[in-house]
Amino acid sequence: MSALDTIELRGIRAWGHHGADPGEQTVAQPLDIDLAFELDLAAARGSDDLADTVNYAQVHADVVRIVAGGRFALLERLGDAILEALMADPRIVRARIAIAKPGLLAGATPAVALQRER
Repeated sequence: MSALDTIELRGIRAWGHHGADPGEQTVAQPLDIDLAFELDLAAARGSDDLADTVNYAQVHADVVRIVAGGRFALLERLGDAILEALMADPRIVRARIAIAKPGLLAGATPAVALQRER
């Protein structure tokens, strides 16, 4: 295998009902998500064909669907669900996610970062 390359999706804004505090699962709140995933992109560099890479528009849609469709008490569990979906693509060797709740605490933004590796 040649050197790994990285695809990043930064600043995904998705709305969901996640949290352990009262009311967080009642009213949707914004979550800011950054993803980075590593894979060998040699075939895509040579072919210029979307089939030889990860379609980041589809990844974005999957992330928004997971955030909007589930309810988790912890960002850790939400992040794990997103990473699980991402790692279903066997070409991805390593993935990292950071999820932040920008509207939760006055003056502070809680965030969780998780990483998976094949």
